[in-house]
Amino acid sequence: EISPYIGNLTQLQYLDLSNNNLTGGVPEFLTRLQFLTLINLQGNALNGSVPAGLIDRINRRFLQLNLEGNQIPCTWESCTTGTKTSENSVVVTIVASVASVLSIVIIVSALLWWFKRTKTSGKLVVTPRKPYQELKNRQFTYSDIQRITNNFEKVIGKGGFGTVYHGFLDDNQVAVKMLSKTSFQGYKQFEAEVELLLRVHHRNLTALIGYCDDGTETGLIYEFMAKGNLAEYLSDSSISVLNWEGRLGIALEAAQGLEYLHHGCKPPIIHRDVKSSNILLTDNLQAKLSDFGLSKSFEGGSHVSTVVAGTPGYLDPEYSTTNRLTEKSDVYSFGVVLLEIITNRPVIARTIDEPTHISRWVSSICRMETLRTSWIRG
Repeated sequence: EISPYIGNLTQLQYLDLSNNNLTGGVPEFLTRLQFLTLINLQGNALNGSVPAGLIDRINRRFLQLNLEGNQIPCTWESCTTGTKTSENSVVVTIVASVASVLSIVIIVSALLWWFKRTKTSGKLVVTPRKPYQELKNRQFTYSDIQRITNNFEKVIGKGGFGTVYHGFLDDNQVAVKMLSKTSFQGYKQFEAEVELLLRVHHRNLTALIGYCDDGTETGLIYEFMAKGNLAEYLSDSSISVLNWEGRLGIALEAAQGLEYLHHGCKPPIIHRDVKSSNILLTDNLQAKLSDFGLSKSFEGGSHVSTVVAGTPGYLDPEYSTTNRLTEKSDVYSFGVVLLEIITNRPVIARTIDEPTHISRWVSSICRMETLRTSWIRG
């Protein structure tokens, strides 16, 4: 059965106990873990019912729960066990909640115009997949990396993959991301990102300059993005506030990068981790999608993923409960990013009572008809 000791993990956000032959019921103590945003219990032998507190959070889009393969009946509106979730669910969550906001109309109209224009331009075909061992023309040694970063002198970021360092290569600034020995992402995702970025090229995707695969030392060398990532830029109070034109430009360019992955590549590529911290900005605020370690490329309209990947708050609810991955999963995540761009609020706001998803906050503001744009100049 599910261990009661999990109830002591008060800061837990993601709980994956899938395929562990667990029996018994879904315990009540899970309702007290207020920061939980995803529970994956797929492939066990659980029975009984789901606590009312969890169902309430599911219906309010604070929590995603996967119970596929268990003997537990569906009693909540977004349940997808054995049935297909309505295609309107994403629209209800993202679009309907902000239907009265003029800025959404402007952004969506511009995106639709751009997508319509690109339909006539023809598709770009990704070059055939080369064996990883053959991609040696951009490989650097660990000694090269030490020289490029001046012995890892300047740290400019940290993430699930590892630490990012500033460096110079041929007098050009670069960012060097080194895989941490304790990284949960690991070598497989490093390999996936190298192979993908050496095959696809677009002005709104980060450019991979080279990589290091030298014994136990593994790293990636990217073009340097002077303004960091979008999440940092939006939250940095020391930076002048972005006007609407700047926000629209970033949204359009990020959408162009995503559209290229979905429609310009053959077979299509699904990013799987679209979020504001994976949208990087150049010195003139040109936006580029980054972090392709979780990306999937496959023929056909959908793909059944054995493990749900992504970031809580951005995950498509249908994907997280059915494991069925499509381009729409990226579109949902991008919709969440649009709300961040418009509101300057975190995706999941930590409050005393319970975490609040950005879509719920926008929906409540729209119902009260008290939306303000005073925090944005221009």
